[in-house]
Amino acid sequence: MISDPPRVPDALFVPDGDRFVPTPLCRGPWSPDAQHGGPPAALLARALERFENADGAAVVRLTVELLRPVPLAPLAIVTRLARPGHKVQLVEASLRAGDIEVVRATALRIRRASTPVPPDVAARPAPPPGPDAGRVAPPPWDGLVVRPAFHSDAVEHRFVAGSLATPGPATDWIRLRVPVVAGEPTSPLARVAAVADFGNGVSWVLERKDGWSFINPDLTVYVHRPPAGEWVCLEAATWVDDQGLGVAESRLWDERGPIGRAVQALVVERAP
Repeated sequence: MISDPPRVPDALFVPDGDRFVPTPLCRGPWSPDAQHGGPPAALLARALERFENADGAAVVRLTVELLRPVPLAPLAIVTRLARPGHKVQLVEASLRAGDIEVVRATALRIRRASTPVPPDVAARPAPPPGPDAGRVAPPPWDGLVVRPAFHSDAVEHRFVAGSLATPGPATDWIRLRVPVVAGEPTSPLARVAAVADFGNGVSWVLERKDGWSFINPDLTVYVHRPPAGEWVCLEAATWVDDQGLGVAESRLWDERGPIGRAVQALVVERAP
């Protein structure tokens, strides 16, 4: 008798009182017991833009520090206003598994105000070809990871340049297939945070099947406007050197034009 495939969850996290329970869709590529960086980044983005923000200040910079592997276990968020202000604010958040801090994040928020600028200054360059022109390219290591997983099942990839199967720069449209938190819509900022962590993965230059790893312990995202629509594009490139260091940088787009940048530091290693 052929058994049915396992049911894919309907969200990344399920709220449980003041905690958030990750579903298997949060799983990352490096360990079957740890999350991809995208889901905790999105969960913290959600907390940081909501916290004490009655005036709707915009998060223009989000810095996420992945302090240790994030387990597939219930998580709690502690948030505080580190720098109050009418025009500029700093908000900090800590993601905890029990008593252990696993991720720390800081958001720079700026007040919104109607400020018309000259049309030639506001003009946006044309984005890359849209997701409808993209290709689905499964990664060469797809059979080596446990599924369901964030990178394989929670998002959809459409490449208009490069691919997961080939090294080097890539331009990839990415769409979340499920909400970040069950039962609520995903904000544009959380959507960007969830997919921006893919920069090093889509523009890899070292083969995972040859034993290389290039894990990012951080992610910094700048956005000058929220994305419109479900698709976010990463125009990504990775640089590494012979000191075990690397950087991945992504220009971020939606279907209207540029929305910001994302940068990741990389710890480059090779298994013996």
